[in-house]
Amino acid sequence: NAYTDTLMKHTEKFQEKLYDEIVGRIKQTDETVPYKKNGFWYYTRYEEGQEYPIHCRKQGSLEAEEEVMLNVNVMAEGHEYYSVGGLNVSTNNELLAYGEDTVGRRKYTLYVKNLKTGQVLDMSIPFTTGGSTWANDNQTLFYTKKDEQTLRSNQIYKHRLGSKTEDILIYEEDDDTFYTGIYKTKSEKFLIIWSGSTLTNDYRILEADNPDGEFKQFTTREAGLEYSIQHFEDKFYVITNRDAMNFKLMETPDTKTAKDNWTEVIPHRKEVFIEGVEVFKKYMVIEEREKGNTNLRVINQDTKEEHYLDFGEEAYTAYTSVNLDFDTELLRYGYTSLATPSSV
Repeated sequence: NAYTDTLMKHTEKFQEKLYDEIVGRIKQTDETVPYKKNGFWYYTRYEEGQEYPIHCRKQGSLEAEEEVMLNVNVMAEGHEYYSVGGLNVSTNNELLAYGEDTVGRRKYTLYVKNLKTGQVLDMSIPFTTGGSTWANDNQTLFYTKKDEQTLRSNQIYKHRLGSKTEDILIYEEDDDTFYTGIYKTKSEKFLIIWSGSTLTNDYRILEADNPDGEFKQFTTREAGLEYSIQHFEDKFYVITNRDAMNFKLMETPDTKTAKDNWTEVIPHRKEVFIEGVEVFKKYMVIEEREKGNTNLRVINQDTKEEHYLDFGEEAYTAYTSVNLDFDTELLRYGYTSLATPSSV
């Protein structure tokens, strides 16, 4: 640093001018597009002159009173580096789990805040990915720890609030080419442990109402088998490359998830690549890529009627965005083209 400062000293005035110009082009007072989950609208905003985000929510409508969950500007005071990630609200909307990194190596310490009282609980869990997942009892928190040498996420633990016993290791990924993590389905019914490498996926499932139960492997791990799962009512939708280079959509009962039980919903097509699926209570939205463009295909779950969104341009980029609300008739997606600025 001393060498760099010496060598670049003659450019100090230009550096300041350049920095001021860059900052002058940034909209400093800004906020993200709100998204809805479990009766609350969530968003992040920034205030002019402050460096860090303010994470907020409003109950019921966007006209409701603002509740600040975390003001990172206050939390970062006294730290040379500070980052918050993995914000995760419990099913009853009362507890917020989040990760804190003060080093810059993505080694997050996990904390839980009571959103009703504003108090941070007397607990901390070091060396995590920062992400976590609540069971439906609002007391059991699952989180992912990292290997201290490689920083690979390789262990899933279970923590019970208020418990005096050590957290329980419930899964460890021994294959060092795989990473692992945990999340909950949009339907709120299942906890999912995922493991993934470049060309292979693997999942384990457990009902979120039964956090002390044992996770069951979705199907046997198979090298080269790529797939993703989405829960709906009493079944899982599965997007897979099994005998399908461009992927196809399958379904299987949530009580019989082995690949021998998968049945075809949308077959493989040589000219169309299936990139993903968003499942809602009434609808299913499939991202398909054809001739370079992404198409959003909307299917009614009851009537099976379907249509594609018409964007009115020949060349564009479109993608499904944050869609955490299961019972909704609103689709949130991103769009941009050479003639249209990015929008949500």
